[in-house]
Parts: sequence; structure tokens; C-alpha cells
Amino acid sequence: MDKKGYLDMQLLRFTTAGSVDDGKSTLIGRLLYDSKSIFEDQLEAVEEASRSRGNEEVNLALLTDGLRAEREQGITIDVAYRYFATPKRKFIIADTPGHIQYTRNMVTGASTADLAVILVDARHGIMEQTIRHSYVASLLAIPELVVAVNKMDLVDFDREVFDGIVRDYREMLSKFGLHFHGVNFIPMSAKDGDNVVSRSERTPWYGGESLLEFLENVQLPSQAEDRMRLPVQYVIRPISSRFPDFRGYAGLLAEGSVRTGDRVRVYPGCMESEVTGIYIGDKQIDSAVAGQSVCLTLKDDIDISRGDIVVSTDGIQPGVASDFSIDVCWFRNSPLVCGKRYTIRHATREVLGIVKEIEYKVDINTQERICDVEQLVMNDIARVHLRTAEPLVFDRYRDNRTMGSLIFIDATNDTVGAGMIADEY
Repeated sequence: MDKKGYLDMQLLRFTTAGSVDDGKSTLIGRLLYDSKSIFEDQLEAVEEASRSRGNEEVNLALLTDGLRAEREQGITIDVAYRYFATPKRKFIIADTPGHIQYTRNMVTGASTADLAVILVDARHGIMEQTIRHSYVASLLAIPELVVAVNKMDLVDFDREVFDGIVRDYREMLSKFGLHFHGVNFIPMSAKDGDNVVSRSERTPWYGGESLLEFLENVQLPSQAEDRMRLPVQYVIRPISSRFPDFRGYAGLLAEGSVRTGDRVRVYPGCMESEVTGIYIGDKQIDSAVAGQSVCLTLKDDIDISRGDIVVSTDGIQPGVASDFSIDVCWFRNSPLVCGKRYTIRHATREVLGIVKEIEYKVDINTQERICDVEQLVMNDIARVHLRTAEPLVFDRYRDNRTMGSLIFIDATNDTVGAGMIADEY
């Protein structure tokens, strides 16, 4: 494959989650190994590490368990990212931890995923961790879900066991009101490679795709053409003989597309103008799509600065408010406390904000809403009411992750929490 063909390939970001010992790291190791996506020296290092640990077979989980503590304890602690490609698509995998004390790590790793793979041990069925991970995946608006029923070799590839887990999982989704665009179930043995890269002869009753086939063929989320969003990161004023009057507004196009001649509105001032030029570097182009870093020039002189949002006048308009509700995952030992001031970073803008109320905290094992909460501690997930010193321009997180998310910054400039604009803000 030539370089241009590789760069033009679609990219799928997906995350894995599951209970302890469900086989997440082994599954990713098997996926990389069977798709021939690891280097020979990596395999040799894993083989040597497996022998030193007394394993009779190559422990493919060691391909992703990068921290020393992970190798010693046999668990995933940090988020491990792995990259590979097939002739059809490029992939970024986020292997996230299953323990409840690392919920913040799962939120971080899954926040950019297009798809989640949740492992279920065929012997144990739906566990508390399964419910927790499914809730977090739904909260993060991950559109596609694969339930990988692993260790089918330990139940003799019994179809009734698989069908029972499928039934129980669908009932769980209905009970807790969790929503995804698509939910797919695959019986597999990550250890032996059944239905991971190739379809297995040991599941003749399963007529679906292997995991890799599904990942290669699943439809990626489409861009919302009615929701163009460009958070302005920098105002470009070269003031040179070549560009004596140039004024451009640079940023990453967060959603939709923009073309020369489009009418746009600039928030929060709501001034309107027309796009006269679109640039990537010093190259002028006719149009741009989400994911491209561009510089726009406008027909009219408008007071625009970092943090302003450029949107299409024809599409759905964003919300503008300084009082709204968000779903928060707290990252730090120091608690979130009502009335405390934080710096709120949203897209390219920073403002001061205060948590006015913790509406409820969620027990993510039972989905119970706990009221009368005064503070949040590490790994807590809650719905809070936030007030900012200046209005923010945003979308619901479920509609647009970039414009619907924000982070809390403390006095030391560390990220202490992540927030998602609620559906009913």
C-alpha cells in the first residue's frame, strides 16, 4: 500500500472494557498477533517474558500490559493505546481498566471512541462490572457496541450459554435505559483465536462476522452537515508585504463542513458574515470537513478572538448559557465541593465556574441516583449544576463531543474532572 492510500484510509477508534480476568488484554494481543500487526522483536520480548513467568504458552496479554504493576498483578491499571491497520481500515485501540477505582481511566480512554468492545466471561455472564462499563459507554455517547462473549472454549462452545447471555444483556439495557445505535454479540475464545480475526469452525451455529471483520466493516459515525462548528484557536495577522491586510481565524473544525461562500455566524456576539477563503497552511482550498485544522477569512471585519465559535447560519444553532447541567466524572483525590471556584476549559475557551448544586450522584453498579450529596470524590459520576462567569457556546454532548464536553482545572493547572453537557441542560 502506498503512503497516500494509507493516509486516505478511514480511522476507527475503539475501546475495550470488561471485568477483571475477562481477557481484555489477551483479546487485543490476539487481535494484533493474528492480524500480523506486531514486530518480531516485540513477539520475542513477550515470549521471553512469558517463559520467565512460568507460562506454558505465549501470554499475549503482555503486549498491552505495559506498566510493571500491571505485569505483576495481571490487571490493567492505565489506559494502553495500540495502533494497527489492515488493508481496509486503520485502528486505534484503548485498552481500559476494569476495576472500579480506575473508572476515571476508562472515561479518559473511551471519550474519543467510535465503538466499545465489552467482554463478558461465558462462565459468569453479566456482572456488576458489565453494567458499570455499559453505563459509562452509554454516558460517553459511544454509538456502536460489541459484546464479546469470551472464554467460550471453557463452556464447550455451548450455544445455549451464548444465547442466555445475549438475552440477559438486552434485558439489562432495557432495565437501565441504556442506548446505543447498534449492539452486536460475538462468541469467541481470545486465548485460542476463535472468531477474533477469522471465523471459528467451533461455532457453526454462529452466522455473524469475526471481531476483526466487524471492525473493518462497521459504519463510522457520519458528520452532521447541519452542525458546522469551528472554535477559534488563534487569530492570524501576519502584517507582511505579502499579506498586508490578512486576518484569518484558525482552529480545528469540530463538526460538519465549510465552503467558500458559506454564510456564518460568530458566537457569542452573533455577528454574521461570509467565508471568503479557507486555508490549510499557505494552501487555499474550496472546502473543509471535520477533523481538519483550517484558517478562515471572512468578508466583514468582526471582532473575533480565541474562544469564539464560528457556525453556519443555515444549520442547527448552539446553546448559549452560563447556567446549565452537566454529567461529571471526578478525577482527583481532592473532592469537588459545591461553591468552590474552578477554571472551566471548553473547546478553546477558559472561564471561571462554580458548582452551584450536586443534583445527584450515580451508583454506577446499580444506576441508583443518590441525592443530598455535598461533594464528589475520585471516580464519582454525578449530575451537577454549573454556573460560569461568562456564557458558554455549546451543544449537547450526545450531539457533539467537542462542543459538549468541558474539563475542570484547579489552581495548579491540573485537570481534576471532566464534564459532559446533559441532554436537558
